[in-house]
Amino acid sequence: MLWAVDHDGIVRCVTHFNVLNIGQQSAVDALPAVQECDARADATRQQELGQKKSTCDTGCFKIICMKKNKLKGWMRLLIALSAVAVMCVLFIPFWRIELDAPQYPEGLVLQIFTGKLGGDVDIINGLNHYIGMKTLHANEFFEFTVLPYLTATFGLLFLITAITGSKKMLRVSFISFVIFGVVAMTDFWRWEYDYGHNLNPEAAIKVPGMAYQPPLIGYKQLLNFGAYSVPDIGGWIFIAAGVVVAALVFIDFKQSKKMKIAAPLKTAAAAMCLVLFISSCNTKPEPLVAGKDNCAFCKMTVTDLRFGGEFITQKGKIYKFDDAHCLLSYIKSGMIDKAEIKDIYLVDFAEPHTMISTSEALLISSEALHSPMSGNVAAFRDKPGMEEVKAWLNAQPITWDKLFD
Repeated sequence: MLWAVDHDGIVRCVTHFNVLNIGQQSAVDALPAVQECDARADATRQQELGQKKSTCDTGCFKIICMKKNKLKGWMRLLIALSAVAVMCVLFIPFWRIELDAPQYPEGLVLQIFTGKLGGDVDIINGLNHYIGMKTLHANEFFEFTVLPYLTATFGLLFLITAITGSKKMLRVSFISFVIFGVVAMTDFWRWEYDYGHNLNPEAAIKVPGMAYQPPLIGYKQLLNFGAYSVPDIGGWIFIAAGVVVAALVFIDFKQSKKMKIAAPLKTAAAAMCLVLFISSCNTKPEPLVAGKDNCAFCKMTVTDLRFGGEFITQKGKIYKFDDAHCLLSYIKSGMIDKAEIKDIYLVDFAEPHTMISTSEALLISSEALHSPMSGNVAAFRDKPGMEEVKAWLNAQPITWDKLFD
């Protein structure tokens, strides 16, 4: 602020390019007017400074908000890698169904790509003809027309999310991905059901009441064929991309101190778990069926259920046997690595439709049992039942570990 006295003795206040005329007074007499002018000038200055500060604070707030609404760099990198991985799925098999039987020791494989079928399609079609199942042709599946485009769409969606860094886009991508997974697996199950139940009544081989629906995920016995359905390398990549995106959604919520996830995201997460674990991840033992099941070792049809057994592999595949002797011989022959065996079961002698884990079974051995392959071992769940048969046949108790040695 500038004060001046002109040549006429008038005290003037010069501020903001304005001149305040105090009058023709002495400096002392003009003091009140000077103080009033000073106060008004200070108020004007404070107002201008406040406006500048407010403008600055608002701009900074906008910048901070924009930064908070963006994903971190390492998150965007992972999403970009997921986008590339999903695009690769277009060129590699997505799913596979493996079939094995005594007449095909090397096994047969049906590979499912996003736009075609691969593997032993012709051989499988030939076998299906005899039991009345439809032959498989890629051009008959509408899914093979749209699936490549849907897969590419998710790749682009992930890529856009990585480029923009939008948190909202990340959540939309995740929920869309899960919905797609649920719809795809439901459609796959519907196709398998139709494939295994709508049979040609004029087929050469007809088994009354028999259906040939393959498992959605896991293992299932179909006549003398063992069917094993699992994701192929493309499917595992697709699942891994979904898991990465799900983890990033969770981390974003955690870092934003919003651990209470909204109901739609909870539903989507639960649906993803359902897609991944809907099937026989923990395969249970299957009762033997006389006249239908074949022994995996001697290849003979099971006739007497009381002496049978089976083991389940780490992958959920079940090998069935008509006698404990065949089960032990198969394992000891080296036809399967012992580390691949998850659980071993024997049939309850007193209840032939019940399986007992060898870790819980009570065993007896006697020549008088006359089992199919002369293993002559019987298993029981409870001690009273075992003691009754033991006394009747004059049998000897024995442990599974001793038989296994």
